[in-house]
Amino acid sequence: MRNPPNETVSGANRVRSSRAKSRGAGTDSSRTPLDFARDERGGDAAHVAERTCILSRRTASRDELIRLALSPEGEVAPDVRARAPGRGAWIGVDRATLESALAKGKLKGALARAFKTNEVSAPADLGERIEAALRQSTLDRLGLEARAGNLLLGAEKIEVAARKGEVVLLLHAADSREDGRRKLDQAWRVGSDDEGSGLKGLVLPVERPILSMALGRENVVHAAIIDRAAAARVNHALGRWCAFIGRVDELSAATAVTPGASAAD
Repeated sequence: MRNPPNETVSGANRVRSSRAKSRGAGTDSSRTPLDFARDERGGDAAHVAERTCILSRRTASRDELIRLALSPEGEVAPDVRARAPGRGAWIGVDRATLESALAKGKLKGALARAFKTNEVSAPADLGERIEAALRQSTLDRLGLEARAGNLLLGAEKIEVAARKGEVVLLLHAADSREDGRRKLDQAWRVGSDDEGSGLKGLVLPVERPILSMALGRENVVHAAIIDRAAAARVNHALGRWCAFIGRVDELSAATAVTPGASAAD
């Protein structure tokens, strides 16, 4: 595989402000976890590597885009962790837009320009492969945070912590019961001093067996993140995944990350 001069992504994963007393002051709702990471490093936008989406031509931080790498055989593959060697191409569009460009032949031309070769091919299931890679990256991140002790599991424990204002990010399995979600969402709003708002946990695009396997526990239905930096890291992974599958609005309603957190791996 080969390394890139052009990179991008959409700032899809916006964060909401949190007014919970135990989590400190609120934040500008237009800021992303990447902004928080820059604050922590003492840097600014000028020091953040940016790339350009080969399809939309929009420029954004490389941390928000999805990198594509080229195999020795000339086939494009997702490189969502941006670690493969060699030249790369970057996209900041959703799956539907990508697959439309693939079907119309626009993607191949954009890839040829990015990789500076006509010997490039994109598999018909590229969109599916990217989505699977983003999903695995997010689940891996959740697993790491669970092992680090940054997650709470179990509805009763989560409800208690949420009412105390200790929950930073609330997650539900896709097959969780609506009444269970509603109860925990309400507890989170109360603890966040956000009653009457639209703040609610994110219903993940995976069901409990997959979530349980990722976290190394049995029957995980709900999960709460209680560390700000961990929430920023998870929110970053979720943001790229949700943006690609067209679920940005749901993520926006579910995020309440406070400043000082780093989105870096």
